[in-house]
Amino acid sequence: MTQTVIFDMDGVIVDTEPVHSYAYFQHFAELNIAVSEEMFTSFMGNSTRNTFQKLKEIFPIDLEVEDLIQRKRTIFNDAFDNKEDLYLIEGVEKLIQDLHRNGMQLILASSAAKVTIERVFNRFNLHQYFTHIVSGEDFPNSKPHPAIFEYAASLSVAPKENCIIIEDSTNGVKAAKAAGIFCVGYNSKNSKLQDLSLADLVVNHFDELNFELISGY
Repeated sequence: MTQTVIFDMDGVIVDTEPVHSYAYFQHFAELNIAVSEEMFTSFMGNSTRNTFQKLKEIFPIDLEVEDLIQRKRTIFNDAFDNKEDLYLIEGVEKLIQDLHRNGMQLILASSAAKVTIERVFNRFNLHQYFTHIVSGEDFPNSKPHPAIFEYAASLSVAPKENCIIIEDSTNGVKAAKAAGIFCVGYNSKNSKLQDLSLADLVVNHFDELNFELISGY
């Protein structure tokens, strides 16, 4: 019986991917590097640090990773603060409230930086539902490495056999399965070209999930 649900954030709780994409490609233009959509898609689920570490292996970028992170974050924050049409993913707030109301423990495990998570959680008043927040910036390896989910599961009130993960990216699903945790793949229309075939269950809308269904896994 499931006692803990571990949520990814980008593409699952809120769709900040367009803002991230905008920030990255603005930064790529400044750096004068040609990153294809296909290459960028392959980085989904990676932390900003890991993304720039990989890009520095591919392109002649002189700046240090820390400087690259700060510049991208500045572009993102400016866009985030000025973007009025930023909403929670349809149906996810109802699901979160249903799970919380019925005593399910909720943990966030996101590749996003802590400052980004805080911006989202403060904007949408989400702190009240989650017992723990885990950021990918605290781990040297990004998804599909399972470290972030293994740590999140260690914070659960139950063993990992009684946890499930909700993910929307190929790398996120791979990380969940590498951690040995039941994974629900959310087929987000915003997260394109993602392979969710390794997920134990795939849903197209959060209306397909509720406490009764989840607690039965």
